Amino acid sequence: MGNRLSKIVTRTGDDGTTGLGDGSRTSKDSLRITALGDVDELNSTLGVLLTETLPDNLRATLVEIQHDLFDMGGELCIPGHVAIKEERLVWLEKIVEGLNSTLSPLKEFILPGGSRAAAFAHVARTVCRRTERTVVALGKAENVSAESRQYLNRLSDFLFVLSRVLNKLQGTPDVLWKR
Repeated sequence: MGNRLSKIVTRTGDDGTTGLGDGSRTSKDSLRITALGDVDELNSTLGVLLTETLPDNLRATLVEIQHDLFDMGGELCIPGHVAIKEERLVWLEKIVEGLNSTLSPLKEFILPGGSRAAAFAHVARTVCRRTERTVVALGKAENVSAESRQYLNRLSDFLFVLSRVLNKLQGTPDVLWKR
């Protein structure tokens, strides 16, 4: 990496294109760049959530997820490259199952909200769902690993469960949907 990031203003994107990790250039409004931007936005929303007071284990999990999302961005930046592996899906599934086992079963849909941290987790969940839709669309046009798509699906589940856990930790009830 060395001095690779020392020059920030390069002017190479002034024509509406951007460079990919394989050296090729593509339009800044391409589906691949949209997917990359959505992954970056998702990672940033997790950064906002991490500004909240969180238990150490949840903080460590979120930071690890941020690293996975950065790897996913690298994967999307280099067409054909695979960075997200099956073991990351298994890891995330186990966390979701463990956290969900601490919660009472849902008898009704819940609205996004409750505590501030839970609300941030809900925002991250919705950004994750959009990111997943973008990656699925990209996968119809170009090669995208199934694991990245599946990871995003598991991550939205994690963020939903996390919002409930954060509400529970704050002593704030989930906001139930009224029929």
